[in-house]
Amino acid sequence: MGLLRGSVFLFVLYLLHESNPSLIKLNNNGYEDVIIAIDPGVPEDETIIEKLKDMVTTASTYLFEATERRFFFKNVSILIPDTWKENSQYKRPKHESYTHADVIVAPPIAPGRDEPYTKQFTECGEKAEYIHFTPDFVLGNKQNEYGPAGRAFVHEWAHLRWGVFDEYNEDQPFYSASSNKIEATRCSAGITGINRVYTCRGDSCVTRNCRMNTTTKLYEKDCQFFPDKVQTEKASIMYMQSIESTVEFCNEKNHNREAPNLQNTKCNFRSTWEVISISEDFQSTTPMEGPPPTPAFSLLRPRQRTVCLVLDKSGSMASSDRLNRMNQAAKYFLLQVVENGSWVGMVHFDSTASVKSQLIQIKSNSERNQLLQSLPTVAGGGTQICLGIRAAFQVFKQQNSEIDGSEIVLLTDGEDSTASSCVNEVIESGTIIHFIALGPSADASVIQMSNLTGGSHYYASDNAQNNGLIDAFGALTSENADFSQKSLQLESKGLTLNSKSWMNDTVIIDSTVGKDTFFLITWNKQSPDIFLWDPSGTLMNTFTVDSNSKMAYLSVPGTAKVGIWTYSAQATADSETLTITVTSRAANSSVPPITVNAKMNKDNNIFPSPMIVYAEVLQGYAPVLGANVTAVIESNSGNTTVLQLLDNGAGADAFKDDGVYSRYFTNYTENGRYSLKVWAHGGTNSTTQSLRRPLNRAMYIPGWVVDGEIEGNPPRPEIDGNTQTILENFSRTISGGAFVVSQFSNTAFADPYPPSQITDLDATPDGDEITLTWTAPGEDFDVGTVKQYIIRISGSILDLRDNFDNALQVNTSGLQPNEVNSKETFTFKPGNIEEENATHIFIAIQSVDKNNLTSKLSNIAQVALFVPEADTSPEENPNHSNSGINISTLVLSVVGSVVVVSIIISTTICILTKRKRSSQSGTVF
Repeated sequence: MGLLRGSVFLFVLYLLHESNPSLIKLNNNGYEDVIIAIDPGVPEDETIIEKLKDMVTTASTYLFEATERRFFFKNVSILIPDTWKENSQYKRPKHESYTHADVIVAPPIAPGRDEPYTKQFTECGEKAEYIHFTPDFVLGNKQNEYGPAGRAFVHEWAHLRWGVFDEYNEDQPFYSASSNKIEATRCSAGITGINRVYTCRGDSCVTRNCRMNTTTKLYEKDCQFFPDKVQTEKASIMYMQSIESTVEFCNEKNHNREAPNLQNTKCNFRSTWEVISISEDFQSTTPMEGPPPTPAFSLLRPRQRTVCLVLDKSGSMASSDRLNRMNQAAKYFLLQVVENGSWVGMVHFDSTASVKSQLIQIKSNSERNQLLQSLPTVAGGGTQICLGIRAAFQVFKQQNSEIDGSEIVLLTDGEDSTASSCVNEVIESGTIIHFIALGPSADASVIQMSNLTGGSHYYASDNAQNNGLIDAFGALTSENADFSQKSLQLESKGLTLNSKSWMNDTVIIDSTVGKDTFFLITWNKQSPDIFLWDPSGTLMNTFTVDSNSKMAYLSVPGTAKVGIWTYSAQATADSETLTITVTSRAANSSVPPITVNAKMNKDNNIFPSPMIVYAEVLQGYAPVLGANVTAVIESNSGNTTVLQLLDNGAGADAFKDDGVYSRYFTNYTENGRYSLKVWAHGGTNSTTQSLRRPLNRAMYIPGWVVDGEIEGNPPRPEIDGNTQTILENFSRTISGGAFVVSQFSNTAFADPYPPSQITDLDATPDGDEITLTWTAPGEDFDVGTVKQYIIRISGSILDLRDNFDNALQVNTSGLQPNEVNSKETFTFKPGNIEEENATHIFIAIQSVDKNNLTSKLSNIAQVALFVPEADTSPEENPNHSNSGINISTLVLSVVGSVVVVSIIISTTICILTKRKRSSQSGTVF
């Protein structure tokens, strides 16, 4: 019953709306509104545009045939950076932006790093973030290494759209197969080729047979699999789409379940076609009878940013200091966030709407200060959201008849029953709606406008201490601007203090930022005493004090000094709420700053389904590892939950050390809106920039076998798997937007949450025993401590997966679970299984909580009951064994590792288990 209860709401998880920035629609088998964005850092080259068109066109046909005539690319927008010169063919984008790009063309993170990859940090069957191509790849300069661009695009599209994974494994390129041979990790196993060590110096290349590693009983590190150039096998696209005969995805019939690849690990040994076949795309379509049309392309180039602030000044804004807090946040946006060169206007609305400022181009502080004078000073009247939006349309049209891509920043705190009447009008206008909801009653209809126009949605409670309103405005940087132009938030915090109490702390200015550094202090009663010292100890006493808006701010001239800045603010009234916000821009336009992005996995959620917090820390496109990342989630009424996000590959975190920090959120307290805020801090010698090759990428082709001879490709740049650059101290904070929870109940579910799935089950030799290690799950996903573990073994991987409860159970009575995220260790002696002619022992774990809810089955570890047969050569002395008689060696293989346990086993074997460092032993149940 525990398993059933633990599975019911997990099924619901897949039925809910996901949070994904893509605007793609599937219409009559064709993908529409696909966005390919060329990064502003790419030098102008119109050939890239033509090559992208060729890539998509060939990919469309390849995709159509590979999916049995189901899918093709109908229309694609290519977003061209504004750093490229104007062209009459380039139109102005509407809702398209870099934020919503499905494919990004950007420089590599290091020279020669041109592998196509997909940013994918969710689980099997879930959509990924974006595909990354380099200019060299698009231009066709890497076709020998990665195959034709159109085919590679389909490989990456399957990652992006259907959440499948690669069927090769460069960390474990070989494995011990049931055929008693060493096989290359691939799908299908019918792909032919040879295993060789191939080394070149200049124009001279040497080939030799692979030798067996005496520890792993697999091939040595430098051994590679070289596929035959001419093949008959049709699968699989997720292994090596560059093979000419490869025109299909692996299916249930030809899928290689033995291969230690991510597809098997993440998708529970299902083939890629099985996963695709249950996708929403597949279920909503049928095969086409005729051929697909050729893709249509739109060439789009952003113009200067155009923004209109549409601000609510209705009567409800007079309560809870809302009007003043709105003005503080709007002033912050106008003074610091909106980029130079942008056009900004302003509209106020209540029962009516009025234009307070036509569009003004921001060139200096003069224009910014002029706009500050247009902010509302008095609240009163009702709430007519559509009137405010229509007034903004008139502001845009006053400047230019074409309003496509113009942005409306709409802030409101009230409900409006007529707001839904202008949704279609907003969509057809081509404008983008960014919605900031202030307080619990802000109208939900505007969320629909925001979602449908590609805008952002933020929520700020009446608790000023959390600084939510300023954070929301701070997140509204241009979606199409180069990184050097964007304002980055380094600090955002608040405290409620009594008179004479202090808010003391520090903020770090690292070397990647420092330009346009801005300190903002706000209060709600009386002006505090403010002190700020730079890293050399110099007092900065040039704050501008705005008593009417209850704020003070300081702009650091030039580039701020790198180091630790210290601030102190003393309250001068009781129950005073002080906040501080610090922002800066990139110090050097050629050096990407460290950034953090945050989001929830869904925009809307039905209780009790869990949610996942994601925060990605990057420098450019390179992951930042070892950061201390914290999320704060605030409910409608101000209840807050603090979560330490982890990049450990356990629980909610799909991949270890990919720069994406994750955690489950289940601490719901009410229905309504919740907001997300994330802090990321890095310490000296503890935070690094990872230069390892990304996961979920097209396979590098080392060469081909033609007429029995290897035709090698140029070797790619050698990169140590642990290559990292140590980073300096830094701090960043960002708003992760808002989400809505419904059907909350305090009594409906006594305990709805089982333990999280164990995804990193691993093994190492320990004398004559096998030691399992894994990360401890929590009792409620990743919170608390589980009650017990169930470990079972089988000779059949499918029987263990599908009939776990009937598999042979190992005695774990001496295994006491540790706290969540601890490293667990358990040792047992391998033993007899029921399956005849078994070549492997398979091991899996389930966790059980105090209410007997059980987790999903862990990843499955494998023990090969033979020494695999290697290719023979005069240089090798292979040790062949027959499975099932006198077995002298066990080879344990798990994705990412291969180990050997030397042990004498007879045809009758018993299993002994024991807790690590414990004298207790047990038997199989």
